[in-house]
Amino acid sequence: MAIQAVVFDLDGVLLDSEPVWARVREALTRELGGRWHDGAQREMMGMSSIEWSRYMHDSLGVPLEPEAISDEVVRRVAAVYREELPMIEGAREAVERLASRWPLGLASSANRELIDLVLERSGLARYFAATVSSEEVPRGKPAPDVYLEATRRLGVEATASAAVEDSGNGLRAARAADMKVIAIPNASFPPEPEALELADVVLDSLAELTPEAVERL
Repeated sequence: MAIQAVVFDLDGVLLDSEPVWARVREALTRELGGRWHDGAQREMMGMSSIEWSRYMHDSLGVPLEPEAISDEVVRRVAAVYREELPMIEGAREAVERLASRWPLGLASSANRELIDLVLERSGLARYFAATVSSEEVPRGKPAPDVYLEATRRLGVEATASAAVEDSGNGLRAARAADMKVIAIPNASFPPEPEALELADVVLDSLAELTPEAVERL
């Protein structure tokens, strides 16, 4: 089946933001006397805001209610983005290349406020016909919900769409949605080998994400 749409992840694919999230979450956890550990950020990658704020409360011992944790983390991440947006090299060009050929969607674990801020500041909002935050669906990644909702809003079948992902939970989510899966592994938090095996193709960088590469799927 020919590809009819492409859906991007945001964090780690277009935005070098996983280190930002990690710094902010670790700082808040330690400031409030919680129990940060080296695997915490990886475990939260792909979770919705409801899920990761609950994780920080229950597993990391942050003594705030989950909603307050989410609000404070988002506030701090947004402040970083307003000062300097950490776009990944080649992100704009990759989006423009694919937008010239297919309708694009965005399926992100980031909060809606952050998605809109990034797309506005980067100037990329006009290229995306549909954007979905995992806080707008029942379950975050690795569940397929955010991808299924993105393709629904695009008006295409998930099976006729391609996903661009970087993380283990993101790859699992796209595969669970029965999409074609393009992996560009995150340099800071690379996916586990078994998750990477779920991809139909693995690229080294956004420079390799061309219409021809997608069409070969």
